[in-house]
Formats: sequence, structure tokens, C-alpha cells
Amino acid sequence: MLEILFWILFAIVGYTYFGYAVLLFLMVHTKRLFSKKKERIELTSEELPDVCLFVTAYNELDCIEQKVKNSFALNYPKEKLQYIWVTDGSDDGSPEKLRQYPELEVFHLDERRGKMHAMNRGMQFVRTPIVIFSDSNTLLGKDSVMEIVREFSNPKVGCIAGEKRILEKASDEAVGSGESMYWKFESWIKKLDSDLNSAVGAVGELFAIRSKLFEKVEEDTLLDDFIISLRIAMKGYKIAYVPGAYAMETASVSVSEEMKRKIRIAAGGIQTLLRLKPLLNPIRFGLLSFQYISHKVLRWTIAPLALFTLLIVNFLILLAENTFPEAGFFSLFFYLQLFMYLLAMFGRLFEHRKTRMKIAFIPYYFASMNYAAVAGWLRFLKGKQSVKWEKAKRA
Repeated sequence: MLEILFWILFAIVGYTYFGYAVLLFLMVHTKRLFSKKKERIELTSEELPDVCLFVTAYNELDCIEQKVKNSFALNYPKEKLQYIWVTDGSDDGSPEKLRQYPELEVFHLDERRGKMHAMNRGMQFVRTPIVIFSDSNTLLGKDSVMEIVREFSNPKVGCIAGEKRILEKASDEAVGSGESMYWKFESWIKKLDSDLNSAVGAVGELFAIRSKLFEKVEEDTLLDDFIISLRIAMKGYKIAYVPGAYAMETASVSVSEEMKRKIRIAAGGIQTLLRLKPLLNPIRFGLLSFQYISHKVLRWTIAPLALFTLLIVNFLILLAENTFPEAGFFSLFFYLQLFMYLLAMFGRLFEHRKTRMKIAFIPYYFASMNYAAVAGWLRFLKGKQSVKWEKAKRA
């Protein structure tokens, strides 16, 4: 019985974190054998549509000047850009600072009611067919708007998911390596998802939609970017992943700070499951449901629990069979798990050391993020997750 449970847990963990990526890779390369290579679309200046750059910000005074300069420096005709900032609840001087720039449209309410309320309110002021959302603490690649607009030339595309890049220097503390490696791997999977059918959601650092497809979202929504993008996909549009459109930000100052985000995201993941229940039906949504369940649902629900339970079940098998000294599979796999958890403990102890052996800190980040997933859905079930963001401190 224990061995059956072990193999079930092993299959869940293996498929969620490795197997799906391998299967996706094979499916995409099979598809490419029978499809033509997509030609790059070039647009003349007359063909370029008007675009809105939309930013919601709460007490981001320290980031504003850099973000505004970055927005003005983007490679896109300035006369075709609308700049909207919504600063509801900010009391640090952010609205006053932004109003110093006449090109910006600044909308402010003294009351803080969460990001989704600010987005719902701000969308009524958008006058362009395309709206690009980004965070105030991220910088966009110079050609990001052009790359997004080019992809929207395909009428089947309703949403664009940009790439998130973590700025990492050789001299940075090792804590940034786990986050950077995670996003590189996640970006690779998103690209495969998009090439196969559709990316599974977008990240708030940078995503874009056709303005006409926006529908007001419940104000207590935790993952606004995910809900907005997937509801568009559920209408039959594609979420295209465009690496050429990217947002850059520094890593969190510590894994514990990054866990604030991950716990909230995990809580939002459970909320998303409830609000997007129809998407769990593969008969109705086909390949999109398969991708959603494989890429997101398993990570938010049973995979983290399966990961931690696997070590316990493995230990009980060895205890029951009294095979600790033997070099069988269960013994070797148990010691491998112990070694990875020891590496995670090593990462915790030396989190803020500067080292070139950053790959050794990935097990710490991986274990921490799975713990955050469990903590997140427990927090959601207890009703203790606020709709208001608690920002993670960045390096």
C-alpha cells in the first residue's frame, strides 16, 4: 500500500515539475514538423495603432521618475501613446509627482480599495484599441510596445504575455539566483505553451489586451492578470507569449520577502480555480484545459503537498522493509531527497552570501516556493488573504 502511494506521489511531482515540460517540448516539435514557419510581420508607421500604457501604483514615489523616463524612451511614436496612471490610496506624494509630467493622465482617489478596483476604474479612460499593463517598479525593454503591436496583427490573439526578467549581477547575493532560474524555466514553458496553443495566463509585470475584450473583474480578485488573460482565452482568443516584449526588475532582497508574493499568488490560485471552474472541463475547452491543469492547477494544489509527503512515505517504506543499508531504488531516492533538503538548509543559512556557486541555492528557492504554495491556500481557506498587496522588498 505504501509503495502504491509512493508511486502516485512520485508521478504527481515528476509530471508537474518535469514531465509536463518534456511532454510539451515533444508536442511542440511534432507540431512544427507539420506547420509552416511563421513570418515576421512588419508594420509601417501609418499602420501602427494607438496604444495605452496603463500603470496602477500605490505609494511608489521612489520608482516613478525611472518608470516615467523608461516609458518616454520606448521605441514607438509618442503621438500614438496614451499614458494612464491610477494612484488610488497613495499618500506619499506619488500623484503630485506624476502630475509634473503633462503627457501623463493621472487618476487618483484618496481611498485605497485594491489594484483590481483601480484597474476597473481606470479602464473607462482608455481611448485606444490596445492597452498594455505594467508595474511601476519594472522597466520595459525598448522595443516591447512594437513587439506587442506586431503580435496583435493576428486577429486570433486577444492577449499578449510579456516576459519577466530578473536583473542579476555576478556580484549579487545568491538569493537572486533561485528567482532568476525559476523565471528562465517558466519563460521557456510559457513559450512552448504559446507555440502549442496558448500561453496559460500572463504576469502583471507586462501584459496587453485588446481593449474591447476587457470586462470588469470582481474587486476582491487576487490575481488580476491571470483572471483577465484567461477569461479572454476562454472566449476563444489566444494568449501569445512574446519574449521580445519584456519587463525587468531586481530580485527580492530575500527568499522570505519573495515568499510574501508566492503566498499571495498561491491564495489567488485557489480563488482562480473557483472562478474559472468551467476551464477544468477539457470537453469544453480542450487543449487549453489540459495546459491549465498541467501548468497551473497541479502546482497550486496537490503537487506541493505531494512533494513534502513523498519524503515521509519513502522513509516509512524503508522503515517497514528495514532496507536502509541496501542500495535499492527506495534507499537511493530517499538519500537523494535528504541531500536536496540539506542543500535547501544550506541555502537558508548562507542566503545573503555572495558566491559564484549560485546553482546550489536553487533547492532552497524550490522548497520555499512549495511551502509558500501550501501556506497560500491555507491562508485563502481561512479567509485571511487581503486584496491589498503587501509589496516584497526588492534589491
